[in-house]
Amino acid sequence: MPNIASAKKRVRTTEKRTATNHGRKSRVRTFTRKVEEAIAAGDKKAALAALKAAEPEIMRGVSKGVVHKNTGARKVSRLAHRVAGLPG
Repeated sequence: MPNIASAKKRVRTTEKRTATNHGRKSRVRTFTRKVEEAIAAGDKKAALAALKAAEPEIMRGVSKGVVHKNTGARKVSRLAHRVAGLPG
């Protein structure tokens, strides 16, 4: 356990930031999963709508530092590619 006041504050700050980042990461995964489920169902219309909602969430995760820039771009690119490949 930290004894110095600034170290104690760092522990409190880190706990808050960890909780916030966990929520942000969870949102990114949730929106990504919705696109995955629409792709699995073969519903192009729903997949496009889900992708349109997921892209800003993923990029928000990038801007907040929860996801690396290249990782976010890769996720969006791969999802878009798979949605475009759906028939219909």
